[in-house]
Amino acid sequence: MSLAIEFDVKETVLCIRLSGELDHHAAEQLREKVNTLLAGSEIKHIVLNLESLLFMDSSGLGVILGRYKQIKALNGEMVVCAISPAVKRLFDMSGLFKIIRLEETEHRALQSLGVAS
Repeated sequence: MSLAIEFDVKETVLCIRLSGELDHHAAEQLREKVNTLLAGSEIKHIVLNLESLLFMDSSGLGVILGRYKQIKALNGEMVVCAISPAVKRLFDMSGLFKIIRLEETEHRALQSLGVAS
């Protein structure tokens, strides 16, 4: 199974919805697409919806951490929402939840960033 990526911009928030598998092949594709969207835009925050993400490996963690650093450099925030149990376990083990906030739903994540969806 491959990775499906859906983007949606709401005010200054880039919503990224991932479904399928985020492995080393898909990580580069995701990195390039997000970098293109961030370049020269007014985007300040990222909401990462992982509800339909079935699998992620260390390269997926790396691309997420890299985008977190980009957004942090813009004084923004990354919020993860609707995470599947298997991917949540990977986030827990990696310690990413120490720096990236988790919200239950995309709607709550957007509200926490001051955007009414």
